[in-house]
Amino acid sequence: MLAGLGASVIGAAGGCATEKPTLILPTGPGVLSSDFSSTRPRPAGQKPVNTLTTAPIEKVRVAVIGLSRGMTHVHTCLGIEFAEVVAVCDLRDDRAQKAAADVEKKYGKRPAVYSGTENIWEQMAARDDIDAVYIATPWNWHVPMGLGAMSHGKHAFIEVAAALTIDDCWKLVDASERLQRHCVMLENCCYGENELFVLNLARQGVFGELTHAECAYIHDLRSMLFSLGTEGDWRRNFHWEYNGNLYPTHGLGPVAQYLGVGRGDQFKHIVSMSSPEMSLTHFRDTTKPNGGRHANEKYICGDMNTSLIKTELGRTIMVQHDVVSPRPYSRINCLYGTEAVFFDYPARFSVNRPKEYGLDANDTEDWLSDKDLQTMRDKFTHPLWKKLQERAKGGGHGGMDFVMSWRLLDCIRRGATPDSVVYDAAAWSSIIETSVHSVANNSALVNIPDFTRGLWKTMTPLGIAEA
Repeated sequence: MLAGLGASVIGAAGGCATEKPTLILPTGPGVLSSDFSSTRPRPAGQKPVNTLTTAPIEKVRVAVIGLSRGMTHVHTCLGIEFAEVVAVCDLRDDRAQKAAADVEKKYGKRPAVYSGTENIWEQMAARDDIDAVYIATPWNWHVPMGLGAMSHGKHAFIEVAAALTIDDCWKLVDASERLQRHCVMLENCCYGENELFVLNLARQGVFGELTHAECAYIHDLRSMLFSLGTEGDWRRNFHWEYNGNLYPTHGLGPVAQYLGVGRGDQFKHIVSMSSPEMSLTHFRDTTKPNGGRHANEKYICGDMNTSLIKTELGRTIMVQHDVVSPRPYSRINCLYGTEAVFFDYPARFSVNRPKEYGLDANDTEDWLSDKDLQTMRDKFTHPLWKKLQERAKGGGHGGMDFVMSWRLLDCIRRGATPDSVVYDAAAWSSIIETSVHSVANNSALVNIPDFTRGLWKTMTPLGIAEA
């Protein structure tokens, strides 16, 4: 990633100015901005993008900005026959040259290389031989780069989270609608084997009526947060600036798709609370990373943030964030329905009337045995995973990175609407600022904007590779 970069905001004329996205914090206990979470009307001339299709193309020409995380995207695209990496960009020239060398080794020709200055990416975005831009940079750069890519006619593929503020979420929504370009958040966890399995179970009606979901990003990142020259250099900053859920979408994206959020249901409001901040300070004080140079830093983000989301249909979602406690990784990945319940980490499943599925279990007193769970996998493994699992082996994050890019680029190649659009990117990302607001206001209820502007009531779920 472009470590060390400041923020950048696209101005009215398309230029850049250094300015950090700012969360709209409350002015006192229980006081919220009156227009903070209101749904904004669609400006005249803008068209929805929930069913946006584009002209099919034989090969998707790709550019990648940010070549730390972005190297995974480069290598993934090199393994997709209908994709071509035509340009790479990073502030650090060594990273850009390494990526270019890998591309040249594959294609026999070198891609265009952009490096060395903060805004060099703008020159790349202006090229006329790029269809889609992967944006894998520090969070502050996601929105300006996404806006810049779309303003030049490219589809924007933005790493998580797509935006930090509600205002920036609306900027992405308006730009996608105005320019009729796709703006997709690269939420790879939607394409994990278990997530696709649960999605297929839900789509096939195995869960019955859906009632509740639980999800999280629980990942011990303490060492990384103090690792100089990595994303820890900028990611740690958020721990002394904001108290809330700083990274909601890995867990929330998949369960939002299970529940049809944005397509038949919608986030309504959130209540959020944080535990005390102790673990990051304790780790710093006991290990004294980097010779103790961080001794005066004061962190405010609680170790564990727990948020509850209510949907328009009355369903509930628990989403947690903890990257500083000494515990194993988990996204929880839980779904409740009237007929079945699934919990992940490790995968556990319980279903009414197990005999109907050819299972040995007699009731729901215990989770299904490994044998019965495998029987359900044999029946309901998602067709997309079945199709790509061999090609995905060895790919990033257990293969989900490959499946995500293959599916997304295949949609662009065919001119089809991707599995998630800008409304999803905005809704899932909005939990950052709405959780911060709730925590700052003694866990007050905070409304979540409807980025579809009412379309969720009539939008039907996308196929998400039904075949």
